[in-house]
Amino acid sequence: MAKIRIGILFGGRSGEHEISLLSAASVLNAIDKSKCEVVPIGITKDGRWVGAADAERLLQGKPLEARPLRAGDPDVTSTAAVLQNGESVVVPPEPHTASSGLTPFQSDSPARRTTDRAINVDVIFPVLHGTFGEDGTIQGLLELADIPYVGAGVLGSAAGMDKDVMKSLFKAADLAIVKHVTVLRSRWKSEPKKVQKLVESKLKYPVFVKPANLGSSVGISKAHDRKELGPAMDEAAKYDRKIVVEEGVGGKKNKAREIEVAVLGNDKPEASVPGEIVPCKEFYDYDAKYIDEGSVPIIPAKLTKAETKKIQQLAISAFQAVDCTGLARVDFLMDPKSRKIYLNEINTMPGFTSISMYPKLWAASGVGYSELIERLITLGVQRHADKKRNQYSKT
Repeated sequence: MAKIRIGILFGGRSGEHEISLLSAASVLNAIDKSKCEVVPIGITKDGRWVGAADAERLLQGKPLEARPLRAGDPDVTSTAAVLQNGESVVVPPEPHTASSGLTPFQSDSPARRTTDRAINVDVIFPVLHGTFGEDGTIQGLLELADIPYVGAGVLGSAAGMDKDVMKSLFKAADLAIVKHVTVLRSRWKSEPKKVQKLVESKLKYPVFVKPANLGSSVGISKAHDRKELGPAMDEAAKYDRKIVVEEGVGGKKNKAREIEVAVLGNDKPEASVPGEIVPCKEFYDYDAKYIDEGSVPIIPAKLTKAETKKIQQLAISAFQAVDCTGLARVDFLMDPKSRKIYLNEINTMPGFTSISMYPKLWAASGVGYSELIERLITLGVQRHADKKRNQYSKT
């Protein structure tokens, strides 16, 4: 049988660029090379697309056990080597008739002539986190190019990225969410006292202040009182025009338990066993996730059978509420006293290193890392085949 040709797309312009490099490097190391031919495709931080002229050479790096991955080190991380050594290309979103692919143009050629090295692939795995990768933008490009890809489509990706829209969809699906207020950056800048009054009339301290469209807890602050609210709003306003303010679960004296569930599938999604994160800091912010040591994952989470079943069902309902496909990690907050469960958010392209929560949750559920990658690729191909059944005109 012919090998399936997989394009691993990584990097990007978001603040999660380095995380994407690590996720993609793990996928590149774990993917079954006997079944797949891998084509690494990088996007630099300034947005340049880079194709690997010699993919196999770049993939023949040292095994993960020899040296730990370092996101920007081309000697250790194959994805970083692609960004350093690859050839810069410009990619038009034009569908191919012969086979799927992205036909690059030489960006450094005055004539911009088409190269004879088209990026022909059967499916793309966009291991891109955050803005310009997880928000529907890259998914729209791949839809225009008519290429199968792993993960949520344009709508699911965009809705999953925008915490304000996401919460509206959760509410419409009658899913329990925490109390929140959404404020535009322009209003905060022009009417800070009115915004402060609005927040305090709707919510109790402590509150979490978040940019609506960003991942990995970038720009998120916990405000314990009025004095901390202003700086938290200013921080969130750096990253997005919409600011979401949420009431903290557990009140002033107790921290919420942070429960996560991995979901896998298209029309009939499945949920993993739940896991719990015990952060080394006051909450699971960017530093606690990626820099500071000490955050402890507990898999499976210490829940009753009824709580486990309920959270798994809620995770699937959240997945369906935003029209997600492929994969997602769904995060919950549990009040430590009442044990009431609140749906927090969905992440449509979670961290995907071999030690990230999404793969670890599936490993604990009986699906290993390599098998998980294979299943996701199959789901992406199946979703594209289903969409090809659509008719777009009467003729």
